[in-house]
Amino acid sequence: MVIGMRRLIAVVAGVLLALAGPAVARAATAPAQFGTDWDDPRTAAPAVATPGTASCSTTILEHAFDNYDVYQNAYRPVCRGPWAKVVLRLDGSVAGRQYDRLGWLTLGGVEIFKTSTPEPSPDGIAWSVEKDVTGYSALLAEPQTVNMYLGNTVDDTYTGVLNVKVSLTFYAADRAHPAPRSASDVLPLAGAHADGQDLAGTLTVPRNTERLLAEVYATGSGGGCEEFWYLTAPSATGYSCPADPGPYREVQVLLDGKVAGIAAPFPHVYTGGWSNPYLWYVLPAPRAFDIKPLTYDLTPFLGSLTDGAAHTVAVHVVGVPAGQGGWDTPINFLGWRDPGVRRETGGLLGSRLGTLTNEVTTGSRNVVLHAAHTFTATGYLRTSHGLVTTSVRERVGNDSTHTWGDGENPDALTATWTDDVTGVVTGPSGFAGVTRAADRYAIDGSLTVGADNRLTTTITMTDAGLGRDDTYRGQASYLQGVPRDQRQAVGTSQERYRQGRYDRTIRTVNGFVVSAPS
Repeated sequence: MVIGMRRLIAVVAGVLLALAGPAVARAATAPAQFGTDWDDPRTAAPAVATPGTASCSTTILEHAFDNYDVYQNAYRPVCRGPWAKVVLRLDGSVAGRQYDRLGWLTLGGVEIFKTSTPEPSPDGIAWSVEKDVTGYSALLAEPQTVNMYLGNTVDDTYTGVLNVKVSLTFYAADRAHPAPRSASDVLPLAGAHADGQDLAGTLTVPRNTERLLAEVYATGSGGGCEEFWYLTAPSATGYSCPADPGPYREVQVLLDGKVAGIAAPFPHVYTGGWSNPYLWYVLPAPRAFDIKPLTYDLTPFLGSLTDGAAHTVAVHVVGVPAGQGGWDTPINFLGWRDPGVRRETGGLLGSRLGTLTNEVTTGSRNVVLHAAHTFTATGYLRTSHGLVTTSVRERVGNDSTHTWGDGENPDALTATWTDDVTGVVTGPSGFAGVTRAADRYAIDGSLTVGADNRLTTTITMTDAGLGRDDTYRGQASYLQGVPRDQRQAVGTSQERYRQGRYDRTIRTVNGFVVSAPS
């Protein structure tokens, strides 16, 4: 969750309070256009739920990022476990002029948080992000090295220094709030290096591991065309971001040279995205400040991994043109041990990578894509509680229509991505459990430049899953080719987040929140 810390300034002096059902809505008088300041960034997402037990906090990092060095610090556990919940919180502030920046934080070589930053107002903004990191409890129980990267240019033009503080809050477990059975081992990729376009390295798991997940914090980034991979087009179309055969991307994990999982990447939009930072000054696009990992269930392959040897691992992004980079794909592993045996034995009953459907149809100024792919794997393990079989089925898809005019004006995209994963576990007594994830991402956006050189971007983004819907809608315009204070920028945005009984909407006008139920 991103929590705004709204400052009191003259342009929002008039605050009207009105009842909106059971909640109180705050309404502010917005200026006629963007000025030199605006509200602090925030999102409509709920705060991380905490158990209300005794808590203990520690700061693991406090630094002003003004270059491209990796900041290093030492972490020592000072909060006694076991823990019912652990929450990471980043507090940041920046003023002046600065681009959005992409950063990551590792603990003991394991990436536990990835984020991008807001673009500041001249007067300055502050923002906060929370993330549930309980799943990394095994890592947090031991002393570790903390590394954080947030590459940033600071000079006479780009003056914004990113001041960042990261803390951890540990909530004690009790009878009413027991510690979850989080991973016994949290492992980085050993010897990580680039192997052509792929990230490669090795993994050695404890011999009695009975469940294994992988996390990939995949982002197309770096400022090139792969940052906007969903807008690329076959080179024959003449579009300014060429990619053959087209815009389809898929993130694969390979074990010992064979595909062991597939996933659809999220179409991240950072706070300068779609050529219009005015869209994102207060409400960022979904996942912009908390870049979530893609998760892969590698349990079917454990029968061949528990031999104590190092096994090769690679992360491959399908669709990236040969010889081109632009993706960051760090991978971590979460393993659960079986305390009743010294070694799990078993095997892979079968795996099948389906034929990729990647149908690209092009016209003079359009690209239509229909893509789909499946992967299945089934394996068994002899555990202390009997023979256990795990089957995983993954289905990903992408449909999009990209159109543009003369000079790529207008430029428009309508696209959806689906990522469905089902896991079935069968134990000695038969069916033992099923897990399912079904994610759907969508972008419907357009960018135009008028005869008066006024750029307008209109966009809707959706991040939805089982019982969750996070939808952003916005439109903003400004004059190009003039000093910042002459851009006459205007914009509106709205984010609605729904999950279970939680339903919250935030609306903004020209950089100020005009409706946000408490």
